[in-house]
Amino acid sequence: MMMDEAVLSAMKRSVLCWLATVDADGCPNVSPKEIFCAYGADRLLVANIASPGSAGNIASNPAVCVSFVDPFVQKGFKIKGKARLATNCDEGFESLASPLVRLAGPRFPFASIFVIDIVSIEPVVAPSYRLYPDTRESQQIESAMKTYGVRPALPDSIG
Repeated sequence: MMMDEAVLSAMKRSVLCWLATVDADGCPNVSPKEIFCAYGADRLLVANIASPGSAGNIASNPAVCVSFVDPFVQKGFKIKGKARLATNCDEGFESLASPLVRLAGPRFPFASIFVIDIVSIEPVVAPSYRLYPDTRESQQIESAMKTYGVRPALPDSIG
């Protein structure tokens, strides 16, 4: 499965993604991840920053799901795949780590990465888009801003 421009664009706009794993007993676990990126068109990288539960789960069951949703537009994507843990002792680690290091900077050091080979990609949309087909993104943004008590940033305050 390949990521297209819509998936890549949504991923770049996302602050967090959510990594779902399953332990050896079949118990699910979902945890937020802050440092992640596409690696080519069919692979996703997630920095392993203080995630021993996710690492242990992936060691026993490589099936994972990663999701990211824009909380204002209320749309995003769900990516299912097979994960493995790459460590700084593995050949090629520096190449894999390079885009994540740029994102993390010195603030979030990591010595391993979840490498996810993508199996499927599905859109995630708020129920209102399905229940009310005439729903516009601008309506969703306005409603979310009201709910969260926020306003758009002024152009000169960005940066």
